[in-house]
This record gives sequence, C-alpha cells and structure tokens, in this order.
Amino acid sequence: MRPETLVGDHTIYACVMGSRAFGLATEGSDTDRRGVFLAPTPLFWRFEKPPTHVEGPAEEQFSWELERFCELALRANPNILECLHSPLVEYADATGRELLSLRGAFLSRRVHETFTRYAHGQLRKLEADVRAHGAPRWKHAMHLLRLLISARDLLRTGTLTIDVGEERGPLLAVKRGEVSWPECEAWMARLAREAEQAAHRSPLPAEPDRRRVEDFLVRTRRASALQAGPYDEVVQGVVPGGGVGQG
Repeated sequence: MRPETLVGDHTIYACVMGSRAFGLATEGSDTDRRGVFLAPTPLFWRFEKPPTHVEGPAEEQFSWELERFCELALRANPNILECLHSPLVEYADATGRELLSLRGAFLSRRVHETFTRYAHGQLRKLEADVRAHGAPRWKHAMHLLRLLISARDLLRTGTLTIDVGEERGPLLAVKRGEVSWPECEAWMARLAREAEQAAHRSPLPAEPDRRRVEDFLVRTRRASALQAGPYDEVVQGVVPGGGVGQG
C-alpha cells in the first residue's frame, strides 16, 4: 500500500480549493484539489507510521491523513479550515460527511491569531517584492486581501464563507495591477483593524471543541480496526513518508 494508494483507496473527503473555490477563477486558473484520507488503523501498529500527508498523485493535488487534518484544524490553520468549507466538494463518504458536520467544532476565536499571523508573513513577502522590484506580486496581494476579508467576516458572523462574492471585481482588479500598492496597503490595514474589532465581540467560542473532534477520531479509528482484514494483508508494501510542503 503505497502513499498514492492511501489517497486512491482511502480518501474520505475531496474538494477543489484555490481560485475556483474562492470565486476568483479566470480562464487560465489551475484546479487545486485537496483531500483527507483515513489510513487503516493496523498501519499505526508498526514502528513506521503511515504518512501524515501525501502530495499527488495528480498534479495540484494534496491530501492529509485524518488525524493530522483534525490537529491542524483545531489549531485554526487557515488552509485547513478553508478546505473544510469549500463550496466545491467532489467526494465525501459517510466518514467524510461526519467530518463536514463537525466544521463548527473547529472554529474558535483562535482564528484571529492564526489568520493574522499568516497574513503578516505574506505581507512581509509582498513588501520585500516592492523593495526589490518596485511592485508586489499582484496575485499574491489579491489572495492576501481575500484572506483578510474572510477572517474579518468569520469573526463578525461565526461563519466561514470562502467565496468572495461581490468582492470578485475589486480583487481581480488588484490581480491585474490596476490598484496601486499604497491603496492595497490601506485596504489591508483597514481589514486588519476591522478584524481586530470583530474579535472582541465575535460569536465564536474562545476555544474549539477538541473533545468532540477527538471522540470522532477515536470512533473512526476503532471502526477501521474492526473492519480491517488480516494484518499482513493491510500493511504489506507500505512506504512511509509522502509529500512535503503543507503538512
């Protein structure tokens, strides 16, 4: 059972992310696919554990093992939370549907810290581009603005909506370089202030519902163990490791 087999045979949830999910796709946009797989429980009985994530096998495809996915979601990782809320779900089995039903359990006011920290890192990269080249990478500027809008609205409403809706036009204008960098900076600063204000009165709980998520994970692991075939059959040919970059 090679890593790509884990994705091919044990995926519980798969969706499209990136510009297509955000409502920002244009003619040349890629199709970014993300997913969650459930490694059979007997694989964890070895010294060498199954991979926490797998890159591929298709281009622009990346998947996480369920436990790693839940761990990152409980930390309010922006990429993971957005994956759970993609409007473009391609596949979900019974376990995947239960995972989706837990989306609210992962949300908390921690998102303000994690989204803001991620945004600051991206802003530093954009500022470095401006210093080096006189302009940022406009596509990256667009996606940073999109993230800040998403964070602000999540803190205000308690609901994560990743399709940009009416903001599509202004954001694509940024991508085309039709908005000056000072204007972008001012927009980013305003969104950050609004997110800060929203965080103080957000309807989100202070912490995620870790116990509820852990109960789901334990039940899922137990069911996998009960359904598994002979140990040697399950673990034969497993290659630990997997892709890199987002795990």
